[in-house]
Order: sequence, then C-alpha cells, then structure tokens
Amino acid sequence: MIRISTIFIAICMVLVAASLGLVLYSVAGINGTESAIVALTALTFLILYNAVSMRLRDRSDVGGQIADLSRGTADLARQVAEFGRRLAAIEGRIASSNSTNSDRVQSVVSEINELGGLVRQLAATVSTHEDLLAGHAPAPAAAPVARPAVEAPIDLIAPFDERPAAPLPLPAAPPRPTPPAVPPQTASAVHAVNGRNQTQMLATLRSAIDENRIDIFLQPMVTLPQRKVRFYEAVIRVRDERDQLIAAEEFISLAEASGLIGRIDNMVLLRCVQVLRRLMVRNKEVGVFCNVAASTLGNSTTFAQCLDFLEANRALAPSLVLEFKQSTFRALGPAETENLAALAQRGFRFSIDHVTDLRIEPRELADRGVRFIKVPASLLLDPKQASTSDIHPSDLSDLLGRFGIDLIAERIEGERAVVDLLDYDVRFGQGFLFAPPRPLRPEGPSATGGASPNQAQDIQGSNGSGTPSPSATSAATPAAPSQRITGNAALARRV
Repeated sequence: MIRISTIFIAICMVLVAASLGLVLYSVAGINGTESAIVALTALTFLILYNAVSMRLRDRSDVGGQIADLSRGTADLARQVAEFGRRLAAIEGRIASSNSTNSDRVQSVVSEINELGGLVRQLAATVSTHEDLLAGHAPAPAAAPVARPAVEAPIDLIAPFDERPAAPLPLPAAPPRPTPPAVPPQTASAVHAVNGRNQTQMLATLRSAIDENRIDIFLQPMVTLPQRKVRFYEAVIRVRDERDQLIAAEEFISLAEASGLIGRIDNMVLLRCVQVLRRLMVRNKEVGVFCNVAASTLGNSTTFAQCLDFLEANRALAPSLVLEFKQSTFRALGPAETENLAALAQRGFRFSIDHVTDLRIEPRELADRGVRFIKVPASLLLDPKQASTSDIHPSDLSDLLGRFGIDLIAERIEGERAVVDLLDYDVRFGQGFLFAPPRPLRPEGPSATGGASPNQAQDIQGSNGSGTPSPSATSAATPAAPSQRITGNAALARRV
C-alpha cells in the first residue's frame, strides 16, 4: 500500500514542474511546447532525486537493522557458549559424584558381606552350642558355662543410643550339662494363665489392684527407615500371687465387666506420667502412648478423677498420647464425646488402635483431636483392602497427613513387611521386629519387685473409692529375668 507521504510528494513534484512550465510560458515568452518539455524535464529530475534519496535512506535503515541483528547474534552466541561451559561443568560434577557414590556403595556392600559372614559364623557357633546343650554333651570341668541371653529391662535414664542390648552368647567351650530348671519367683515374659476360671481371675485381679501388682512394660515405636525410637506404648501386665505375668488381653474384658477398669486406668495413667517424666530427662521429644478404656471415658466419676489428674499434669500434654480403640470412636455417645472434647481442650492428643478396616474419615477424626492411627501391617499389606476400602492402602498415609494425622504400622514381625511399608510412605513402625514390650529398670536400689499394700494405688472408680497414695513413686515393677528359649539354632539353619 502506497504511503500518504509518497502521494503527497508526487503531487508536490507535479505542481512544481507545472508551475515552472507556466512561469516560462507566461513570463519568459517561451511557447507552450517548449514550456511543457521543460516542465517534464524538471518533473523527471525531481522524480529521480526523490528515488535516489529514498534508496539512500532505506539503505541506512537496513544497515542499522543489520548491525543490531549482528550484535544480537553475537550476544546469543556468547550466552550459548556460557551455557555449554556450565553444562560441561555440571556433567563433570555428576560424573565425579557417581564415581564417588559407586565407591561408597561398593565399600558398604563389602562391609555388609563381611558382617553377613560374621553373623553366619556366630549363628553356626550358637547352633552348635544349643545342639550340645540339647544332647547333654559333657564338658571339661574348667570350661565356663555359656549363659543364655536374657531380655534386659529398659533403662529410662540412659540415652537412646547408649541403652544396652541383650548380650550375645559367649563362643566358649561346650558347656556342662545344666541342672533341671527351677521355676523363678518372678518372670519377665508373659505366661498364659491356664486352668483359671473367671472367679479366680477376678479375685487375682482385685488382689493385684489392692497390692499394686500392675506393671508397665514399654514397647518402642520407631521411625522408618531410620529406626530411631520416637514413642513408647505402655503395655499392662498383671502379676498374680506366684508373680506370673498375665497379659492384658486375658483380663481386660473381665475388668470392664466387673467395673475394675476405671481403677486400672487411673493407676496406668499415674505410671505413664511417672515414666514420661523420667524419659524427658534425656529427650524432650519422646512420647508415651497410654491406653484408655471406653468404659472409663463414659463413666462420669472415673473420668472426673482422670481429668483432674491430667489437668494437674497439663504440661505433659504434648508428649502424652491417649489411645482408644476404633470401636470406641465409632460408638461415641454424647457423654463420651463431651469428655473427649474436654481432653482435647487441655491439649491432649489421641491415637486409635485395634483398627479392623480402613473405612476412616480423617477430617472428622482430626477435628476430635486424633493425631495418630495405628494399623496392623498385615491389614495395610492385604491386597483385599484395595477393593473393600474407599482408598488404596498405599495412599492412606498421604491422606491422613493432609489432616495432621500420622500413620503407625503395628505388629511388624518381618523385614519384608518393612520394605513394603516404606513403599506406602509409612513413617512409624511398631512390632516385635524392633523390640518386644520390656519391663522398666528400677529408679534406684530401693525399688523392689512388689509394692507393699500401703503403697497400692487405690483410686476411686466406678466400684471403689480411695485416694492415690503419695508414697507410690515407683514407675513400674521390674521383673526378674527368666530363662529364655532362643531360636538361634533355627536361625543358623535358615542362614
């Protein structure tokens, strides 16, 4: 499209040429033909001058644009060269890092292989010793007796990294035959109570409460995959008249039916607070999970006493986690909901265990103060749960994390389960693979295996009355080590 300026210049040139011809015709007296020739000649010169000037102007503009383009191309080439240099430096660093990591991995693999060989040798030695013990093989009189390892109680004062592990059997000479085992007065393992009816169990339970024979065992919960102890769960054990330990599963239902669970929960809360204070001497970030029964939450008298005690220890609320069953949360009534809200207002956090299915509403649980959910590892790794639940088990940890709830996999008993749980992004684990429930180490030399009747915790419950004795300061009752039946021979055969 022709520009308006060009048209204007053309008109001006025509007018100038015509004016020149008219002046020559009228003033100079030149005839019309000559005047027209002169006008055309002037017009031609004007057109040529305009064309040449426009060409020169366009050439200067194009030259400036070409110069700008050349400068831009030079800058781009310089930047490309800089990027190439940086990329080469990064590739060199990656190559050196890969070579360094490869060397480290090779050294770690060699160390692991060496440790594996040592473990095999140790397991073979232990297997030989156990086979000799089983066959009553004689030994020289001067040969020392290899004592079986016993489960050491937990030392709450020692730091986590300095806690002693169970001693390994000494690879000494074949031991002499051991005499018939004498039943110990106290046991550190849970023995099944056979031949005991409900009446005898109830009498044993009442006697244990009155004589303060309810012990607290601690089972650690560790971080995955670092396996650092982060929390402890308080597990209840009752000692009968013969100092045999009775597991909680054997008496909890009877205690709830007879109304004794309130007194037990009060005693356990007191012990958990004492244990937590001892733990926090070394580590302020440790926590203790304390189980609370549904009947305690629903009984106004018992709950009022628990609430008063927890109010007095409100400073420990961030580290003391109250644990309830999944069925308890699903059957909450108005009274239980109100009591639960009272605990949440005081800063206490809740945990849910005994999970039987993955139909979980994380928003509702988070609003009620739930911060932990313990799910059995077998339930998480069950392929059937993907079709029966609303969410795939591998996505459960992320879903709970959005609402501030941590998922804890419990009852872990094998390394393969740990590997599978890491794929599910599970942050915490609990089970016999890491450590079984262990008794507490006494606070001082004055701690004894049993408490006197005047030191028993007789706290008013739904079927009893009393006040906690101030003299009951022992956090738990240590149990004497019992003979342990090891499976090292089977380990050697598997290895």
